[in-house]
Amino acid sequence: MSKLKVLVTDKIDPEGLKSLQTHPDIELRYEVGPTPEVLTKALDGVGVWLVRSETKVTSDWIAKAAALRLIGRAGVGVDNIDLAAATRRGVAVINAPAANTLAAAEHALALMLAAARHIPQADASVKAGKWERAKFMGVELHGKTLGVVGLGRIGREVARRAQAFGMRVLGFDPFVSAEQAREFGVEPAALPDLLAQSDFVTLHVPGGEKTRGMISAEALKGVKKGLRLINCARGELIDEAALAAALADGRVAAAGLDVFSAEPLPADSPLRGAPNLILTPHLGASTREAQSRVAVELARAVVDFHEKGLAPNAVNLPGFDAAVVQALGDWLGLAEAMGRFLAQTVEGGVREFTVGFEGDFSPAERKPLGVCALKGLLTPMLGPGQVSWISAPTLAAERGVRVGETWQPKPSEGVRRLMSVAAATDAGPVAISGGVLAEGEPRILRFAGLRVDVRPSGKMIVLTNTDAPGVIGRVGTLLGRAGVNIADMRVGRRSAHGEAVMVLNVDDDAPEAARAQLSRLEGVRRVHWVEL
Repeated sequence: MSKLKVLVTDKIDPEGLKSLQTHPDIELRYEVGPTPEVLTKALDGVGVWLVRSETKVTSDWIAKAAALRLIGRAGVGVDNIDLAAATRRGVAVINAPAANTLAAAEHALALMLAAARHIPQADASVKAGKWERAKFMGVELHGKTLGVVGLGRIGREVARRAQAFGMRVLGFDPFVSAEQAREFGVEPAALPDLLAQSDFVTLHVPGGEKTRGMISAEALKGVKKGLRLINCARGELIDEAALAAALADGRVAAAGLDVFSAEPLPADSPLRGAPNLILTPHLGASTREAQSRVAVELARAVVDFHEKGLAPNAVNLPGFDAAVVQALGDWLGLAEAMGRFLAQTVEGGVREFTVGFEGDFSPAERKPLGVCALKGLLTPMLGPGQVSWISAPTLAAERGVRVGETWQPKPSEGVRRLMSVAAATDAGPVAISGGVLAEGEPRILRFAGLRVDVRPSGKMIVLTNTDAPGVIGRVGTLLGRAGVNIADMRVGRRSAHGEAVMVLNVDDDAPEAARAQLSRLEGVRRVHWVEL
């Protein structure tokens, strides 16, 4: 058998890749920072391509690498890799999602301590020949309240260490149940309550539309005066101009930022002139240990892929029988869309997730559909590219989500096959059902116990309301004034003047102000923004 050729084009710890260097069936080659001409030649016959963030693995490069079967990213994100192109070619894309957990958690704690005791400012003062003890009066962590926004791996590690300092820990994560949060020793709290009660707040959520600007000017108005804010997650989470203003007027006593909306930090950034602000150049994963773990984890994954055909951290490939997956066709897209739809309409942490099948679904079909729906549920929580069909069950288990399946041979909705997804949450159960029509069109057919007929795609506004005259008109008028074009509207109701649901497909993003106004309209009970 010919050797597997592995190409490394970014700086990845050589010691961590030693198992590849010494493997008798693997040929490891380094071409760090190659020119296009060198890269074209180097990709000839390469089966595995390992990168960090510097190399851009575009569709053109994937097309040129005829023997390529696996792309490995030494880190968490895969933004520099064209996932769609890799998937179309049948190339698995893997990353090393857990390797930098401790490094990122410790950096968040380092920034907390530095912000509490003015360490960088005091250091600069002494080096400038001053001795300003009174100026740098700090605060202790002991006895203070820490708000952890995002209770994934890193958030939980920060919480555990903060508890060792004697801190009370609040946690906000809409996808972690209150029961699971308490198991971590964390008191669950809504984001506004967390901001209002916390002396320190640390952010550990993914980027994306759902979290962009979550620490906004409005949110900062509601923080506890004297808050110290830490961000080692994503720069886009914070309105940087609003934070600079809050630091200037004292609402926020200090902040420590490792990530920024634009990197490197622009010279004209309002952060550069803000007081009591500590800035580090994206150092969260920059420890020798973390970089070694990333390389070791990646090397182990390459060996498993070569010897066993396994890609445990694949972010784009299912690992199920190819013929079954191909035959499922539009059902796969519907399953993931239903999971995503459910995730964006639940309120409270998810404790249980159940996928139900009615009709002639074989066990070989139910398994990939169930995992695909689970991937859809977790993706809005963890961010695009962070969840694969393979990793979804493990990620659900880590977050305390119990996953189940039901099946009955006869469908209840007058269709040949029906699929449902349901979540048990702290706020109560939520469920949706759907199917693929005879014309090959996926549809959501039931939501919150009410019949609907919704095409699961694009941007949606989902409202639960009272079935009463004028509600639809008020909703349409408000959105029209906000410049939001309604492409389609579907309604379902339990009875005249009873509970109803309205699902609007829209062409435009609905401004936050418009969404808030919708929730205050007479007859409207709940409003959710959904993107599929």
